Amino acid sequence: MSRDPRPIADLVVRNADLVATMDDRRREIPDGWIAITAGLITGIGTGSADVPAAEQVIDAHGCLVTPGFVNTHHHIFQNLTRTALPALAAQDFFSWLRALIPLWLQLDEEAVYVSAWIGLAELACGGTTTTSDMMYMHHRPKMIDAEIRAAIELGMRFHPTRGAMNLSEKDGGLPPEAAVQDDDDILADAQRLVETYHDPSPGAMLRIAMGPCTLFTASAELYTKMAVLAEKYDIGIHSHLAESPLEVQFCMTRYGRHPIDQLKHVGLATARTWGAHVFHPRSEDIAKLADWGVGVAHCPSTLAMMGGRNGVITPIREMRDAGVKVGLGCDGSASSDGASLWLEARTMIGLARLRHHQRIVGMPAREALEIATRGGAAVLGRQGEIGELSIGAAGDLVAWPMDGIEYSGAVADPVTALFHSGPNKARHTVVAGRALVQDGQLTAPGVPDMLARHRSLARKIQGIDGIVW
Repeated sequence: MSRDPRPIADLVVRNADLVATMDDRRREIPDGWIAITAGLITGIGTGSADVPAAEQVIDAHGCLVTPGFVNTHHHIFQNLTRTALPALAAQDFFSWLRALIPLWLQLDEEAVYVSAWIGLAELACGGTTTTSDMMYMHHRPKMIDAEIRAAIELGMRFHPTRGAMNLSEKDGGLPPEAAVQDDDDILADAQRLVETYHDPSPGAMLRIAMGPCTLFTASAELYTKMAVLAEKYDIGIHSHLAESPLEVQFCMTRYGRHPIDQLKHVGLATARTWGAHVFHPRSEDIAKLADWGVGVAHCPSTLAMMGGRNGVITPIREMRDAGVKVGLGCDGSASSDGASLWLEARTMIGLARLRHHQRIVGMPAREALEIATRGGAAVLGRQGEIGELSIGAAGDLVAWPMDGIEYSGAVADPVTALFHSGPNKARHTVVAGRALVQDGQLTAPGVPDMLARHRSLARKIQGIDGIVW
């Protein structure tokens, strides 16, 4: 019997109707296949002649295959308090936060682990293969460790940021005293996390970043100290930025500066920094962000669900044209209600076109795909590693079904159809050559049990244990 001379891959995804590589040439390959070995892409092609043998084969017939989406901003624990809470519907931004923080003070290691497990699974179903997360509740030890455990179990590529709040109400900030920490405790724990978990190697599954939460919950001194720590370890630093008129007013009153200028004052005007939301930049701020290399995590569903932040639509077109790095973020489920980057990309297209009153100038579909993939990679400092399908890049991809009723008739351009039609969820989500979602189902065992644990915890934290719907 003759031996097959072709090299054996760990996984081959084949028969895709189209592979949108988002590589440097933005190649789109009909009847495409991708081979993955040891977590990295080792082959890309078309047809069946050169497809290597593989330990596992996934059939992507009827699908558009794209790089895995990169989520640049999240608060996963908030899926225990989604915005269905009726009392919060009419709250302004600061009142909304003040109402929720006492609920979040009930979080413990079990709640954080279960919410992270469910949240990461939800992200995978929505096409995300790499996600950041800002955990800023640290009233109990090792909250981030619980998230990391969930990410390792599921196999998600994870960028947790060590969120930090030290500016309580008595010091002129927003959170109650029970929710803040001393600077020394924050910095010691941040250093512990980096030295325990951070992996700087190419293709890493886990990287840590610093995360001073907001300019109204963390002091200027803490921002500067965390910036110094980020530079020491050569890691990213992430913060909310210009997300509310109330934040702008706070900064002008306390510091005499707009939030964008305060970012520079505290030492975060660097390429390792990315800010969440940036709903309220002035025209001159966009040029500053581009010049500094600061990235932006755009969270369009939060913008829409939280009332458009006083009617403002984030100037993503202007940011992109100026050269600002822009990625997508789901944000916490207490403000966006869901964790689908597919939905974020579609919403971004609609909001951008609404802002500019034009279909193409506002946001073409291929640019939305680029922001969801390569854009997020750039924001997280992982250009060339993730967010594209190219030889040597991470073996992270999504096969989007386009053969159902929702896409009937969308035959001219699969990439445009991906976001213009729908709704859609991943048929297959692959991270580092391993299927987290296959044939539309999570491959992890124990989903019903985890959902039951999550529901019980959510009811307890929301104070509705005795209510039967």
